[in-house]
Amino acid sequence: MAVKKKTKFICQSCGYESAKWMGKCPGCGDWNKMVEEVEIVKPARKGAFAHSEITAGKERPKATPITAIETSQEPRISTDLAELNRALGGGVVQGSLVLIGGDPGIGKSTLLLQVSSQLARKQKKVLYISGEESVKQTKLRADRLGAASDNLYVYSETDMEYINQAIQDVNPDLVIIDSIQTVYHAEVTSAPGSVSQVRECTASLMRIAKTSGIAIFIVGHVTKEGSIAGPRLLEHMVDTVLYFEGERHHTYRIVRAVKNRFGSTNEMGIFEMKENGLEEVENPSEIFLEERSQGASGSTVVASMEGTRPVLVEIQALISPTSFGNARRMATGIDHSRVSLLMAVLEKRVGLLLQNQDAYLKVAGGVKLDEPAIDLAITVSIASSFRDKPTKQSDCIIGEVGLTGEVRRVSRIEQRVQEAAKLGFERVILPANNIGGWTAPKGIEIVGVSTVAEALQYALGG
Repeated sequence: MAVKKKTKFICQSCGYESAKWMGKCPGCGDWNKMVEEVEIVKPARKGAFAHSEITAGKERPKATPITAIETSQEPRISTDLAELNRALGGGVVQGSLVLIGGDPGIGKSTLLLQVSSQLARKQKKVLYISGEESVKQTKLRADRLGAASDNLYVYSETDMEYINQAIQDVNPDLVIIDSIQTVYHAEVTSAPGSVSQVRECTASLMRIAKTSGIAIFIVGHVTKEGSIAGPRLLEHMVDTVLYFEGERHHTYRIVRAVKNRFGSTNEMGIFEMKENGLEEVENPSEIFLEERSQGASGSTVVASMEGTRPVLVEIQALISPTSFGNARRMATGIDHSRVSLLMAVLEKRVGLLLQNQDAYLKVAGGVKLDEPAIDLAITVSIASSFRDKPTKQSDCIIGEVGLTGEVRRVSRIEQRVQEAAKLGFERVILPANNIGGWTAPKGIEIVGVSTVAEALQYALGG
């Protein structure tokens, strides 16, 4: 039986295939990402039956009305880390495929080894497959974390065929693959970590998860841009995508869900890295506000919703005269375009001359905010730094800003105000349309504003 070899070029960013090499990928526009791969094409066996002949004796399944389908609520597997359970939507779903991405050294393997130990102590069988460490190295890390258990099985392998066999032998409740970029399929000739290998290995793991009901966690490396390495198809194949974020030189880590078929997206869990592993942070608002400066201009506090949880964070702004022809606009944790838009609103609707001012904005604590409810806090912090007037330490500012300078209503205002009251804030400036229909906590003043100018009047006194 003759075997044909077919050469093709595949983009390592988006998976676009081409018969010839190109400098720029037509699919995603990236440069120098087309890599040559060899595909082995096996001809059909002589005398093989046609597909219609093979399936002739089988009963074809028919479409069923959705109202006639019986469902049962399957219990989730809960870990001892409530923050991780929240990000997963309430716990680990049996038969789910979860992708965890993050920078090297951020703590992905530490988190998963802790979860493995916790579930093993609950009499769940866990198979930890490492393609980057030997079993002895994994054991040393488990001893440091206190994660040893008889129900925790460790296996060091990168061949997908052996991994499949190990899963059948152990029959675990949870499988962890660390990492998917090191695993390879013998029938795919390209190198481990390539688009073809990652796609084929993930498809094999997905079939195992769905047919056997085993929950599988796979670790994915990230690129310089911060996205998970490999094609975007990888994120579409899995059920849940978690990003493990944080600065390596800081102790706090954030697990953020960006896709979840079994729960809410944009949920967030916060951990602190310590010598004995990761510990969950029960009150993240205190962490983000504990180092706030007293009486400094350009600082405001906003109550942002991270999924179903309100979190108070500090927004800092620094406005200074520019030394160049074009003013600079830099933002960390906030969309750069939103800063430019809000500065244009301040210049047009309030009369602040900002076109010759450099603007530097930052969300303290390394959190990324992308909801509209932070607009008003950004505008107040910019105006505070420009006028060099500090805001009150006891003020919390919430609201969306429109292009005409109006302050628009936001969602879940009651939860935001309750979080502010819990941390001792005495006044909340919020949209006037959000007042009514709910009861404010005792000891906190609610101020409703309709325009940005009115909000500045209350926050800065003019």
